[in-house]
Amino acid sequence: MSGQTEVEQEAQKVPAYSWYALSILVLVYILNFVDRNILSILAEDIKADLNIGDDDLGFLYGTAFGVFYALFGIPLGKLADSWHRIRLMTIGLALWSAMTALSGFARSFATLSITRIGVGVGEATASPAAYSLISDWFPKRMRATALAIYSSGLYLGGGVSLLIGGLIVERWNAAYPDGGPLDLAGWQAAFIAVGVPGLLLAALVATLKEPIRGQSDGIISEPVRDPFRGFVNELFAVIPPFTLFQAARYGQAALMKNIIGAGIIALAAYGLILLTGNVPQWVAVGIGYYAVFSWATSLKRRDPPAFALIWGSPAFLCTILGYGMVAFSAYAISFWAAPYAIRVLGESPSIVGWWIGGPGALGGFLGVIAGGRIADWLRQRNPSGRLLVVLFGVLAPIIPLIVAFNTESVPLFYFLNFVLSLFGSSALGAAAATSQDLVLPRMRGTATATFFLSTTLVGLALGPYLAGQVSAVTESLSTGVMSLLVAAPIGTILLIAAYRLVPEAEETLIERARAAGEVIA
Repeated sequence: MSGQTEVEQEAQKVPAYSWYALSILVLVYILNFVDRNILSILAEDIKADLNIGDDDLGFLYGTAFGVFYALFGIPLGKLADSWHRIRLMTIGLALWSAMTALSGFARSFATLSITRIGVGVGEATASPAAYSLISDWFPKRMRATALAIYSSGLYLGGGVSLLIGGLIVERWNAAYPDGGPLDLAGWQAAFIAVGVPGLLLAALVATLKEPIRGQSDGIISEPVRDPFRGFVNELFAVIPPFTLFQAARYGQAALMKNIIGAGIIALAAYGLILLTGNVPQWVAVGIGYYAVFSWATSLKRRDPPAFALIWGSPAFLCTILGYGMVAFSAYAISFWAAPYAIRVLGESPSIVGWWIGGPGALGGFLGVIAGGRIADWLRQRNPSGRLLVVLFGVLAPIIPLIVAFNTESVPLFYFLNFVLSLFGSSALGAAAATSQDLVLPRMRGTATATFFLSTTLVGLALGPYLAGQVSAVTESLSTGVMSLLVAAPIGTILLIAAYRLVPEAEETLIERARAAGEVIA
């Protein structure tokens, strides 16, 4: 026993049920990313059938999904902090699975955009609830490992989506070249095929047991008497135009601040529309950023301790924005790798699905698990140790990215995509665990929603679109992907700052919460 590490000793104390429940959550997250990422392998067919461009594809994959995923993640994160998390995840899984299946009946860019928004709203329930549940099922020293295992569903789902999507679209189109049953194309059949199983999994998720909130940290949170009141307040704080009414409740000065903020964001969005000519992209992004601004200013008045530990914490913000730069590149590479192999290297969808999907899933799984374990090991020796893993996730993919999207060698392209998945995935568990450690247990759902703001409004909403926009302008997908390198220096600066700030932020957590008005026994 004396030769065991502290992490191994803690693992022995984790009940078997916690591992069982975690395995179910991994299945949920796999389906989450199958439904989210299958658009990648279907992109070339969708582009041809709907007559849209690369910038529109980037919008469908990133912005249409990501903005509303982030936007609704805020009130749903609050609901995860106050209501039954298992029920919330069950409802969300059923919703996004149904919207994925309905994507198979889309006949236009507008209709497909609406269903992608629906998928985003449904999926916004998953991680706030899951992160909070996992933090109660596993002790603090095991948290990065447990969250990394959960997060492996991201990469497994992303890989499976390419394997399944490539096979379905190719075989369907071969069997029904003029349209199959209900006049469906192959890409439409693929959406339906991956959407329906989620409805069955929702029934299994509903059987999980809700843990005691805060039990693993010894800070038991009392049940909230009226959990939906906070959810409605958050909803009004984040959904325009209700945001104006919410701001008006706090006086004329608060209302004017909200209007001025909306005006500045609207002007920025209008300038970007003039620059790029893409109206849906920047209207959606503008709405998303205005919603976050409204919510953050409202949170400061409604829950000062939560605001102080999240938006008022430079350590928290630098951590999540630093990881946002990892997501900026990782999401874009994940989406554009398959279209690049099909369009530029001349590969077939089924071959691409196999050689990008399979190794990509393996690389992501290995990277996120290894990254989580290394992050926990470093955390035992250095209060900021986990952030070294996040920094690795920013810097390590640079050279493989440059080589992969400029080579003419198909085998080398596939191998480097495995490497990119391995390196890019390593940072997630470390960043997620750090964000959870910087808040109180009752705030974990809200903190998770804020964490995902950086991965969605910064990473998902901007990364895939930027690559698509540059590709559309230059008529070179390689150049589009190269534009993602802008994230590396920004992420490095943010994570160096976080490395210096996190130790003190953790040490003063209770003190800062009390100073902001939190009552802690």
